[in-house]
Amino acid sequence: MTDVGSKDSADLLTSPLHDRHVALGAKFAAFGGWDMPLEYAGGGVLKEHAAVREGVGVFDVSHLGKARITGPGAADFVNACLSNDLGRIKPGKAQYTLCCDDATGGVVDDIIAYLYGDDHVFLIPNAANTTEVVRRLSAAAPAELTVTNEHADFAVLAVQGPRSAELLAELGLPTDHEYMSFATADLNGVTLTVCRTGYTGEHGYELVVPSGDATRVWDALFGASVPARACGLAARDTLRTEMGYPLHGQDLSMDITPVQARAGWAVGWNKPEFWGRDVLTAEKAAGARRTLWGLVANDRGIPRAHMSVLSGDRTVGEITSGTFSPTRKIGIALALLDTAAGLAEGDTVEVDVRGRRSSMTVTKPPFVQPSVK
Repeated sequence: MTDVGSKDSADLLTSPLHDRHVALGAKFAAFGGWDMPLEYAGGGVLKEHAAVREGVGVFDVSHLGKARITGPGAADFVNACLSNDLGRIKPGKAQYTLCCDDATGGVVDDIIAYLYGDDHVFLIPNAANTTEVVRRLSAAAPAELTVTNEHADFAVLAVQGPRSAELLAELGLPTDHEYMSFATADLNGVTLTVCRTGYTGEHGYELVVPSGDATRVWDALFGASVPARACGLAARDTLRTEMGYPLHGQDLSMDITPVQARAGWAVGWNKPEFWGRDVLTAEKAAGARRTLWGLVANDRGIPRAHMSVLSGDRTVGEITSGTFSPTRKIGIALALLDTAAGLAEGDTVEVDVRGRRSSMTVTKPPFVQPSVK
């Protein structure tokens, strides 16, 4: 997911569910070129966050990209481009992966890849980066493959929380497939894909729905007896930060490699090729000059992106993502810290919070125990 911007709303794309959000009193913000709900009237971030941790929340994340690669050898082609190893999974499974720049190793985007078969891979990139990801794949693809940008063709609804399976089961949708897998289903004549994925750290699902059917599915979710709360992207951000999940454009970027961001687990180091392999392998061997850590406030300070991290009189890093944790009731952050500073888990640093030094402890995320499975 990319970060909030300030683009004029007249220039922004809208979700097929935009009218539903307006009716719910949503406050909107620019997100990756789209006008998306930030929070809703009558709830706000804290109630929406709590709904996901305690019950079930529904997010419209239709701004996320969609791209499809089809043709003989499609899976092998994607595997030779993106970082993770598709050979580790079987058809019907999904995988978190990265599109890296071949020259620098920087992250063009982080992506969920859905493996349908040797000749069919479906990708969900971030909103602002979809065109660039499709451009790079299209430029590299052999003639027998087709790379299609399907960004506007599908809506995505994230149904997240400990009661998410109960809600979907009431609607007759599949719920018992494994984490990071997907299944095709029918809901009142709508063919959709139910994915056991999400960005909140809770048990949950993402529904990939044809755009023209999005309102029917949304209405069905809120017409069930299991009470669901509509949740905006502000709560999505606090939820993912509590898990230590990276936000592209902040914790991952063209300037922040997977080695620096502790995302090496999403790299198939033993693969013979993927974009950025040579430079990333060299960086891994030499050791990154900076590393992404978690910070937990020891006082009432609330860290925010771009704030400086200090050790004594030295600046030793910068906050990449920071927020108030609604679950823990304290400030938490992700921060890139200089390797040369020699900081370790449990060390204390200070963050310049608007001119006041706030004490924080270095830690490894997540900040809240995940319940995805």
